[in-house]
Amino acid sequence: MTGGHGDPGLLDHMVRASLGWLDGARGFFRLPPDVTTDADPNLTLKPLGELAELTQLIGAVHPRAEIRRTARGLFAFAWNETRDGELFAELIRGEPFATYPVELYGVFARAGLRHAEADELVRTTTRLRGWRVAREDHTRTLGVLNAERRIGLRPHADFAPVLALTGLGRLPEPWALDRKAAYGITHDVFHLTDWGRDRQRLSPELAGYLRLWLPSWLENWLEEQLWDLVGELLAVTACLPRAPYDPVAWQRLAGAQAADGSVPEMGAAPGSGDPGEMFTACYHSTLVTAFAATLARIAADEAEAGPRGGDPALVGGRTPGESESAP
Repeated sequence: MTGGHGDPGLLDHMVRASLGWLDGARGFFRLPPDVTTDADPNLTLKPLGELAELTQLIGAVHPRAEIRRTARGLFAFAWNETRDGELFAELIRGEPFATYPVELYGVFARAGLRHAEADELVRTTTRLRGWRVAREDHTRTLGVLNAERRIGLRPHADFAPVLALTGLGRLPEPWALDRKAAYGITHDVFHLTDWGRDRQRLSPELAGYLRLWLPSWLENWLEEQLWDLVGELLAVTACLPRAPYDPVAWQRLAGAQAADGSVPEMGAAPGSGDPGEMFTACYHSTLVTAFAATLARIAADEAEAGPRGGDPALVGGRTPGESESAP
C-alpha cells in the first residue's frame, strides 16, 4: 500500500459505471405494497436504505458534476419510494421499539428531507423505556446513535463507551479476524466517521491500527475474491488521515467490474440468468464500489492539493457552497 495520489481516471470510471448499472436496476429497488407487513426488510427496505445512504454522499461530495447528478437522481428516487417519508410514520406506528425505521429515516433527515408525523413519532418512541434497552450488537448501536444525531434527537447512549465494546474498539488480534468480524470493523468505521464525512473522529490509535493491518486484510480477501468486503476495506482505507492508495487492490477490483458496471459480491459475475438473482448478487458490492471509489477520489484530490489544501471535498458532508437539501 502506497501513499500515492491514486488514479482519478480509474476511480471516476468505476463510480460512473457502478451508478449506471444501479440506475438501470431501479426497478429492483422499488418497495412492494406489503413492505410494512409481510415483506422481509432485509430484501426490501435494506437495499433501498443502502442506495439512499451511499448515493446521498456521492451526490454531495464527488468532484465530477455528471456523477453527482446521477447519484442525486438515485437518492431522489429512494425518497420517492418512501412516499416522501410517509412510510416511516407507518413503520414507527407499527413497530415502535424497532430501530430500523429510525436508522433509515436518519439517512434522509441528514439531507434535510423530513416528514412531520415521522418526526413526532420518533421523538416519542426514542424516549420509551423499551427503546433504551441494551443491545448486544454494539456496531448496530453505533448506527442507531448516528441516526439519532442526524435526526436531531438526544442520543440514548454515549457514543464512546459503545465504540469501546465494538470489534474496532477492542483492537482485535488481526490474524484472528474472520469475515463477519471484518464487516463489523468496516461498519464501526463508517458509523464513527459518518460514512467518511467526519474522518477526524477516527482517533490516532484506531487509525494507526487500521493503517498497519488493512494491507494484510485486503490481500486475504483479494485472494478469496470477496469483492464486497474488498470494497468496504478500500473505503475504510480512504477514511484514514493521509489515506494510502493501493494500486494493486484497485486494479483487481476494477478487473472484477463487468462491462455493464456491476460488481459481483464474490468471484465472477453470474451468467445470463434470472435478473433478480443478478441484482441480489451484485447490488451491494456495486454500491460499495461507487462509495469506496468516491472516498478514494477525494483522498487523491487532497493528496494532490498538499497539506495546505485542507479538506476541500468534505465540509459537513458536502462540497463547499453546496446545499445539504434535497436533490
